[in-house]
Amino acid sequence: VQLQASGGGLVQTGGSLRLSCAASGGTVSSYAMAWFRQAPGKEREFVAGFSRSGRITNYADSVQGRFTISKDNAKNTVHLQMNSLKSEDTAVYYCAADGGSPWAFVPRRPENLVYWGQGTQVTVSS
Repeated sequence: VQLQASGGGLVQTGGSLRLSCAASGGTVSSYAMAWFRQAPGKEREFVAGFSRSGRITNYADSVQGRFTISKDNAKNTVHLQMNSLKSEDTAVYYCAADGGSPWAFVPRRPENLVYWGQGTQVTVSS
């Protein structure tokens, strides 16, 4: 499956952005999907994800209550709605997928996901 992330940009503190991850060559309903981010000088970290079943979501503590991951099976796209953005949310955001995860498992480690998009930059300014 190929993944194309989009929707990043520059936003002020407290603002919102909606990231999209369009999949081709596979259907998002068959994959565990996740968003990760990587800030300069830091390791790639888990942000939010879906299990393969689509029924289980998981969020990093740092974004819980502010970010929402959703899946549009008809458009074969996964979204990340980001509200109340903070300067520490500044990073390159990546979407990722894995077709071999257990059905009810949300992969939170980068090595658990096989397919990666190219990343989209999110910059939050004060």
